[in-house]
Amino acid sequence: MSEPPGLAVVCPSRPGPSVGQAHDPGIGTLLDAHAGADCLVYGIGNVGRQDDGLGWAFVDWLEETGRCGAATLVRGYQLVLEDAELVSRFRRVLFVDATKDPGVATLDVTTPVPSYDVPFSSHALTVPTVLATCRLCFGVVPDARVLAMRGFAWELEVGLTEGARASLDAARA
Repeated sequence: MSEPPGLAVVCPSRPGPSVGQAHDPGIGTLLDAHAGADCLVYGIGNVGRQDDGLGWAFVDWLEETGRCGAATLVRGYQLVLEDAELVSRFRRVLFVDATKDPGVATLDVTTPVPSYDVPFSSHALTVPTVLATCRLCFGVVPDARVLAMRGFAWELEVGLTEGARASLDAARA
């Protein structure tokens, strides 16, 4: 099977939410860049699974404070194929998610590279796969970043752990 021009099939080796290059512009600068009406902030997670709720908690904070002004704020349990259509409508997209990666102390900001991962299902895609699908189906790829916050527990329980709250506080600082 041949791949569409410019797209590569990869299996991510990193246990975090995306594959990409490290990039640390500072959270304040990152949020300022994602404050316009042409921007989307997408919180990924599940508040019923402890620290998996970090992405939603961050979006809650954005709503409460008015940070990211005119940006569209969205929460989703996981990325799905339909999200390619959603992100295709924006110039910039910030994906916010929890990570289990022990190499991330509190925060990690990456620039994801569009690529097709080999998912088990079409529900629970990676950011690079959503971006590659966006390019293939809609002919555009927004300027995207992933803000990963370190989580520590993933059991069926509502509420962030102390470590996850420290990650969230670092992102809000």
